[in-house]
Amino acid sequence: MNHAEHYHQAPQAFNRAFAIGIGLNLLYVAVEAFYGWRVDSLALLADAGHNLSDVGGLALAWGATLAGRLRANARHTYGWRRASILAAFANATVLLVAMGSLLWEAVHRLQAPAPTAGVTIMVIAAIGVVVNGITAALFMSGRKSDLNLRGAFLHMAADALVSLGVVAAGALYLWTAWSWLDPATSMVIALVIVIGTWGLFRQSLHLLFDGVPEQVDLPAVAAWLRERPGVTDIHDLHIWAISTTETALSVHLVMPNGHPGDAFLSETATALHAHFDIDHPTMQIEIGRPEGGCAHPTTCPGLS
Repeated sequence: MNHAEHYHQAPQAFNRAFAIGIGLNLLYVAVEAFYGWRVDSLALLADAGHNLSDVGGLALAWGATLAGRLRANARHTYGWRRASILAAFANATVLLVAMGSLLWEAVHRLQAPAPTAGVTIMVIAAIGVVVNGITAALFMSGRKSDLNLRGAFLHMAADALVSLGVVAAGALYLWTAWSWLDPATSMVIALVIVIGTWGLFRQSLHLLFDGVPEQVDLPAVAAWLRERPGVTDIHDLHIWAISTTETALSVHLVMPNGHPGDAFLSETATALHAHFDIDHPTMQIEIGRPEGGCAHPTTCPGLS
């Protein structure tokens, strides 16, 4: 007999945050592109293009959040919740590629540094600090519980850091006239962002391949299930992420004394949610262990 308990924590509504963030960044892109054209600054024009890609990243994350709320149907029994994992992976990938491009450009400019319009660039970059800082703050509360929102937060926080570095480099340039400051600062900032983003990339890729979420200790779950009253063995234990906020589990429980009843299954599901934050457990009761034991030994840690 199969039994599944489904816990769905409604995600905090971030629709307003996404709308404000996209609106602010579109406005900033227009301002940055206009002044980049006015002062003939390749740096500002290039950064305007980069910030336009940020708008795409926010739109992608927002779309994934909305897709995750679509109801399940006969074709997609879990709905579209995995879209949030895909968006987190895409956001991390875009950010890594963008920082790689920035590093490449900085290396070239370091070889042949050129004078810059210090004051104008400082003012526009300062606006960027405010815009990107506000946008990052909008997603700060969700960054720990949702990998997709963490991707949006890191993306905007990284841009705020880049803009802050441009302001500092511009100020130092006005004082010293060292033209190599801008590319050197860009290289340092890009390396810091790559290091910070790598964790998001690794986690989202792990979840895409149905890896056990990092916050779940699979051996601990297996041990806890074995200790349930009447359970003599378990096998075919699988734990994976449905979305960036929901975790699923399936397991076969061997209970020779007979089926324990719905109350046992409901209590076990509630406890799995409370102790391990597992939202969708599916448990199959077996009166005797099947011939051959565990179908997939790697998913049955500690079983003999």
